Amino acid sequence: MSSNTEFDAIIVGGGHNGLAAAAYLAKAGRDVLVLEKLEHAGGAAVSAHAFDGVDARLSRYSYLVSLLSQQIIDDLGLRIELARRRYSSYTPDPRDSGRALLVDNEDAAATAASFAAVGAPDGEFGAFTAFYAACRKLTEALWPTMTAPLLPRSEARSLAARAGASAAWEAMIERPIGDAISQDLHSDLVRGVVLTDALIGTFARADDEDLQQNICFLYHLIGGGTGDWDVPVGGMGAVSGELERAARHAGATILTSADVTAVRPGGVVGYRHGGEDHRATARWILSNVAPVVLDRLRDSGTRNGTDNPNHRREGAQVKVNLLLKRLPRLLDGSVSPEAAFGGTFHINETWSQLDAAYLSAAGGSVPSPLPCEIYCHSLTDPSILSPELQAAGAQTLTVFGLHVPNRLVTAENNEDRRTELQSAVLASLNSVLAEPIEDLLLTGPDGRPCIETKTTLDIERAVGMPRGNIFHGGLDWPFVEDGDPLDTPARRWGVATDDPQILLCGSGARRGGAVSAIGGHNAAMAVLEAEQPLRHA
Repeated sequence: MSSNTEFDAIIVGGGHNGLAAAAYLAKAGRDVLVLEKLEHAGGAAVSAHAFDGVDARLSRYSYLVSLLSQQIIDDLGLRIELARRRYSSYTPDPRDSGRALLVDNEDAAATAASFAAVGAPDGEFGAFTAFYAACRKLTEALWPTMTAPLLPRSEARSLAARAGASAAWEAMIERPIGDAISQDLHSDLVRGVVLTDALIGTFARADDEDLQQNICFLYHLIGGGTGDWDVPVGGMGAVSGELERAARHAGATILTSADVTAVRPGGVVGYRHGGEDHRATARWILSNVAPVVLDRLRDSGTRNGTDNPNHRREGAQVKVNLLLKRLPRLLDGSVSPEAAFGGTFHINETWSQLDAAYLSAAGGSVPSPLPCEIYCHSLTDPSILSPELQAAGAQTLTVFGLHVPNRLVTAENNEDRRTELQSAVLASLNSVLAEPIEDLLLTGPDGRPCIETKTTLDIERAVGMPRGNIFHGGLDWPFVEDGDPLDTPARRWGVATDDPQILLCGSGARRGGAVSAIGGHNAAMAVLEAEQPLRHA
């Protein structure tokens, strides 16, 4: 480590956004220090050997990439390969376990036939296609604004109108997304497939008036303008690893096992490393920890330096990673397991099931059946498995259980709740399989089955996401309300706090959320814009 204690910028938290900010600032000639509490950089965007003695590198917390822009990849010279999945989704019909909806991105006729096979009304496939085509007009218009200074709402709306997306703006921005889904689509199953994008990590109903579900929906469709969610080849650790390489190559100092203990006025940061307390100062402090964590580090007595109530929203999911001997057989014999697991595998996620699950969780119970989504990383990218596991036919599954709000988990009940949730996930999976998933679990050298379950509390403890919220809090619109001040670079880029020296550079920044590096990019741009008068003085 450098003996220097004075820097141009100190970045608190070495997750992928912090690494992106460090790379941009170091490339611009700034002296940057990144402080990461864990033993490795990358935060939640890492790959890990989750099972002792088993050579499988799982994307343990985050697993797919959609919002990482090509601009950032090119700017930083990132050597990242993202693999496109042929299939969009597979959804068994809970009314008839022998049939399911398979959405094939490369075969519209087969997809239309699948709609008919699950009893969708005539014209439903056309309505489904038209719905997403309308949404895409809006997302293609708004996507370039994610890495540019913020637009006021009226300007963003005008941008949408010029793109022919006024109807989509009304449906996605102005009124509950459930209105548009229920108006345009009629099948309970098809409606549910669409609605899931509004609920990932968000505890909400289709018709909630605060529109948090709409913001979640927009972020799930906006990536690249197309909404494609791709598999990072080599695992998510390959993405954060490239960001770390770019930052180090540009000259940033990255210190791991460095636990930040305080962020003080005047750009002072205290941290503990190597069993000793240290102090460093900088003109800029970029916070890549959640805003509520930053509040604790500042110890200012204020509630949210950003005055954003969204930052205190709870997470609402359970995450389960599994390693299988092979893919399971399906009750639906018309589709191969490779096709079914080749995209997003929806289970118990019809429109009515999702609402019933919400009401159950709101009443204090784990939903039964539990709505789940499954991703099989290894089908698209077998490189995360050792050659031996590949040859044996092993596959990974990542299960994301919806509508499991943090309020259901406490320090006292976490262990029991984890067991209950794991059982609920396995029961949900088994409801659509022709054989018990438990029988297919690989076992490690210690004889333990290869399955791990993470509650919201587990996620908070492991990677510092308050209340297990995978977005560091509720998401925000990627624009500001008319009249909101945009009088400083930090405000224009959506990274401001109440201290002009402290900027948000993580998922808690406006337009943060998911593995995108957008928060890091935008904070770095705010710093460089703010320093332009100084550099030219």
